[in-house]
Amino acid sequence: MTITLALSKGRIFDDALPLLRAAGIEVLEDPETSRKLILPTSQPGVRVVLVRATDVPTYVQYGGADLGVTGLDTLIEHGGDGLYQPLDLKIARCRVSVAVRSDFDYASAVRQGSRLTVATKYVGIAREFFAAKGVHVDLIKLYGSMELAPLTGLADAIVDLVSTGGTLKANNLVEVERIMDISARLVVNQAALKLKQAPIRRIIDAFAGAIAGD
Repeated sequence: MTITLALSKGRIFDDALPLLRAAGIEVLEDPETSRKLILPTSQPGVRVVLVRATDVPTYVQYGGADLGVTGLDTLIEHGGDGLYQPLDLKIARCRVSVAVRSDFDYASAVRQGSRLTVATKYVGIAREFFAAKGVHVDLIKLYGSMELAPLTGLADAIVDLVSTGGTLKANNLVEVERIMDISARLVVNQAALKLKQAPIRRIIDAFAGAIAGD
């Protein structure tokens, strides 16, 4: 019986390694140097598949992976249908925020009821946030370099992930509203949880123990 864990390269992968070690799982190849998309681990019955961050919930939902680690932002945009979400792993922490050019009077525009053009990858989160505030927005979906949108006049504001704020500062943008705090979650395929209950439970419990021990 093989357990397949979906991870994305980068911060989530790096932050998940101590949790995997707590479950007795060592990934045997470095995703940055290996050309493989399926990595072996120190446990013969456990393998790691490398997928795009935005695809992790899809792989888990449809059984391409038994469990996965994904940011809350990705999970909200995907919709959590059919996914068991047992743990907030408290890793890869950041926030979703609204940012604008430093010379743009955001507070005044909102107060006056102006219609704002907002560029974001997180259309669902942005739509819900502005609707709750009663702010009229036109949303433009982008996939990369959100910071360019206000600088080129494409948008008045962006909704994006912020961790240190360094990229915003470097591009003369300022954070004007924090929408929500984000961290990575463990998601599990519900059918796999029934069929492979013992090994998956072991991993969940080991992760939970490692988080509690922080």
